[in-house]
Amino acid sequence: MLTGKQKRYLRSLAHHLDPIFQVGKGGTNEQLVKHINEAIEKRELMKISVLNNCLEDKHEIAEELAEQANAELVQVIGSTIILYKESKDHKQIELP
Repeated sequence: MLTGKQKRYLRSLAHHLDPIFQVGKGGTNEQLVKHINEAIEKRELMKISVLNNCLEDKHEIAEELAEQANAELVQVIGSTIILYKESKDHKQIELP
């Protein structure tokens, strides 16, 4: 569980990142979760964009992706989801 200070720090780091994945009309699926797991292991911090044609609620999608990827949900802002997961092999971010 992340503290408020840690979330603020991660939000500041994520500000300059571009979304890597997009969730569209099909919503989430196993393939998307698999790719997110692989990418978040290398990057630790990532943005995911929820497209306008997605029928599901973006907050539900964020919770679902965080749970399935065993990651922490940092923030949902607009149509962007920010996830963080500490990497085992590629640790780059040192939390305060």
